[in-house]
Amino acid sequence: MPKPAALPPLPDLDAMEGVLQRFTARTECDPALAGATLEAPLRVVPGKRGIIAGQLGGKPAVFRFYLDRPEAHAERDWAELRRAWAHMSTGDHRINAPLAHAPDLGLVVVARVAGTPLMERLRGRDAQAGTTDLAGAAGWLRKYTAPTEGRAPVRLDGWFTRVEKAMARQSYARLRPVEARILAEMRRICAPHAGGTWRVAICHGDFHPNNLLARGARLTAIDTGGSAKLPLYKDMARFLAHMGRRGLLPSGQSAFGVDRAGLDAFATAFALDPVERDIWLPFMIGVEALKRVEPAGLSAGRIRQARRFYTALLDGLRAIPA
Repeated sequence: MPKPAALPPLPDLDAMEGVLQRFTARTECDPALAGATLEAPLRVVPGKRGIIAGQLGGKPAVFRFYLDRPEAHAERDWAELRRAWAHMSTGDHRINAPLAHAPDLGLVVVARVAGTPLMERLRGRDAQAGTTDLAGAAGWLRKYTAPTEGRAPVRLDGWFTRVEKAMARQSYARLRPVEARILAEMRRICAPHAGGTWRVAICHGDFHPNNLLARGARLTAIDTGGSAKLPLYKDMARFLAHMGRRGLLPSGQSAFGVDRAGLDAFATAFALDPVERDIWLPFMIGVEALKRVEPAGLSAGRIRQARRFYTALLDGLRAIPA
């Protein structure tokens, strides 16, 4: 069995030194990891996970090391990747292939695929091409969620708790008043429907345009694997709000501060009924807007853009009839 190359210096991974040493030893005796090599960190979230590019079996791979409850998270994500791969391995809407896992190392390995992050591609597209890309993204999410879709009672307390905790951390004083008004409108629009049901499914969990890699018409999602069942509208809102708060409106038209064609694409792909389209999707856009607090140190321009996004969202919510 060939001996893997020595582990290269990897900045920001001091906290992972022990698990990386065990990984290196494992590549010498575990057939599933034989010859695996690590090349460069892609993302490190201290105390939670490290994501590293490398090679497995001579092919590009991504190694996810979980630091928080490593064995449980590795087992959970591997099971979800295998479930989704069964119906997301062909066609234009895919996930990257699950390759190997070692729960005792908190490790899941997936194929590394080529492509342009959809956010990057959208910035360079005209309105027609951008609208086509948005429809593709909505189609990807529909394919992913379809096998696990069902209905569940509406539960709002947890969402409001998350939002209020995040708002308490808002460090930009000029954003706080409009945030408070958005929250008040969210409470108003959902109150008549709080006793009903909404659609839920196993979702992506962090569905934004940079987690879709585009290559022609093909879209491959990365960072999938661990989401629990959520209201369907949550992933739609994550995608739309990620662009909206950055001022990216590929179609050139907006609704609730996000791209109108994108909102229409999700509504069409999921055949949203009027309550889903006009109440729950705007509600979840509000959740996404308020629970992702702007980090300290943003430029004045980014703060002005955030305020424009919040104001447009507030105007849209206010226009929803009681």
